[in-house]
Amino acid sequence: MESVLTAIEMTGTVDLQRRLQLDRPLPFAGPARVKVIVLYPLTTEISESEWLYAAARNPAFAYLHEASEDIYSLTDGKPFHDNQE
Repeated sequence: MESVLTAIEMTGTVDLQRRLQLDRPLPFAGPARVKVIVLYPLTTEISESEWLYAAARNPAFAYLHEASEDIYSLTDGKPFHDNQE
């Protein structure tokens, strides 16, 4: 039987050797095996073209290629011209 895992949230720093240094001691004694999830900020922004490229190829949107989703044509609707400035 698999053991039950519990979660704690802590902060720390990754040093130049890529080792994790926690800001405070863990609340339990070791030695013990643990599972670690590391969250870190992205260092570069993703451009709009990269987002569009990823979204266009994402299988979550594959249903949009089905004929049943093609419900509009170029003749539907009326053009909108905003004359207010």
